[in-house]
Amino acid sequence: MATSKLLLTFAICRLIVTVGLTLDPTELLLLGVDGQLSVDPSDVETASLDFGLLTRAAPPLAVLHPASAQDIAQLIKAAYGSDFGFTVSARGHGHSINGQAQTANGVVVQMSGSKRGSGRKPPQPRVWPREKYVDVWGGELWIDVLRSSLEYGLAPKSWTDYLYLSVGGTLSNAGISGQAFNHGPQISNVHELDVVTGKGELLTCSEEQNSELFHAVLGGLGQFGIITRARISLEPAPQRVRWIRVLYSNFSAFTRDQEYLISLHGEAGSQKFDYVEGFVIADEGLINNWRSSFFSPRNPVKISSLEPNGGVLYCLEITKNYHESTASTIDKEVELLLKRLDFIPATVFTTDLLYVDFLDRVHKAELKLRSKGLWEVPHPWLNLFVPKSKIGDFDKGVFKGILGNKTSGPILIYPMNKHKWDCRSSVVTPDEDVFYLVALLRSALDNGEETHSLEYLTNQNRQILKFCDDAGINVKQYLPHYTTHEEWMDHFGNNWDRFYQMKMEFDPRHILASGQQIFTPTFRSSSKMVASW
Repeated sequence: MATSKLLLTFAICRLIVTVGLTLDPTELLLLGVDGQLSVDPSDVETASLDFGLLTRAAPPLAVLHPASAQDIAQLIKAAYGSDFGFTVSARGHGHSINGQAQTANGVVVQMSGSKRGSGRKPPQPRVWPREKYVDVWGGELWIDVLRSSLEYGLAPKSWTDYLYLSVGGTLSNAGISGQAFNHGPQISNVHELDVVTGKGELLTCSEEQNSELFHAVLGGLGQFGIITRARISLEPAPQRVRWIRVLYSNFSAFTRDQEYLISLHGEAGSQKFDYVEGFVIADEGLINNWRSSFFSPRNPVKISSLEPNGGVLYCLEITKNYHESTASTIDKEVELLLKRLDFIPATVFTTDLLYVDFLDRVHKAELKLRSKGLWEVPHPWLNLFVPKSKIGDFDKGVFKGILGNKTSGPILIYPMNKHKWDCRSSVVTPDEDVFYLVALLRSALDNGEETHSLEYLTNQNRQILKFCDDAGINVKQYLPHYTTHEEWMDHFGNNWDRFYQMKMEFDPRHILASGQQIFTPTFRSSSKMVASW
């Protein structure tokens, strides 16, 4: 215990020396946190990295492993109330791409996972089966939310493709997958939040209570507060999933069918699919690789045999949820829906699996990649919302143009209904009734191939953004990353003034989530506070 306090005192002294914190070290030692404020080298090293491996920030001064929302509130109050202050960033599973959860001159709050010997731990998920919602800690992983709710035969309505992400992390962005056309993003399925603001206030917010904070935090990129509890809407969980993939060589037919399928969102469950996604296949290798291992390795699909237009194929990915008691009707429902689509005949690939196995499918791919040393590599991902009216231009300029026939990873593409998104949230989407997610999920590999190198892929991302700008395609980045104030203002457009006002209301010293590079921390000089972007 004496050693632990000595290390913590050393960490606080670093804070004082580095950022001029005018607190006696014992004041932070006596904050009364039930968790642990750590300066362990492995902790601070981990907090300086993320999944993208594109940026490496200087290690934070300390890492807080909170046991409660009160621990986080105490920390932020100390930062907000000091004469000079320090920054605080929340880190979930560390799956950000461009250092969004990092902070060099402050404290990282490690929301996910627990620290051995740290005393109390954050609360476990609590399911309310009659009300059909679950209360979860902000650092809880979605896979654990699923497991907890399935014990009651329930599950959240909207997902991300990968479940080893924190609740607070995805709600700070939007949280999307193939269910978003029907249920909206994850942020459209939240009843209530507990949030620690940049002033250290712990507030409960919802549609009825502190509603400005509620809507600002959802999709707010961590700028207004740290989510410590979320009340997530649930629905009865199906038991099994019919998982179907069909192929297209004609992009117009592919997008027309996708848009038709998402237009069925208001129909009865038997008359629509439950999940609609898709991906682009620009080279022979991708269609039979880990993302597409759905296809039989004994009968690999050959792009050249399908006469693709411009050397590119498109795969529509759809599912029907069902219970074993209704299995007898699933074939007919799928058959009727597929009859309305214009895919390449004889390219229907189908499998059946448990609901939980479908939702957790990417984790199985992760384990395969880890075994080959292909997971912990740089990920120069680019995620874009593309307006429906320009998706054809994007196809010609990017899929059939800039990318060539080397992709170095999956490229997802699927449409969403804008009216399923709450315009009061902080997320920015194209101003059209339907828009597409295009997610270029590439991995940079050091295998000697130029087209797989980090430099090549990063430059290609710049080319894609420049092409969109030159072609008048008003894309909006999802999981956005910009480095200048002007770029952020352009991203938010007409919503910038509101976003800035909410920042000044809930985090006026710009303490939170400085890794996003939207605002520069603003600390007091004497008794004055100077606004800074």
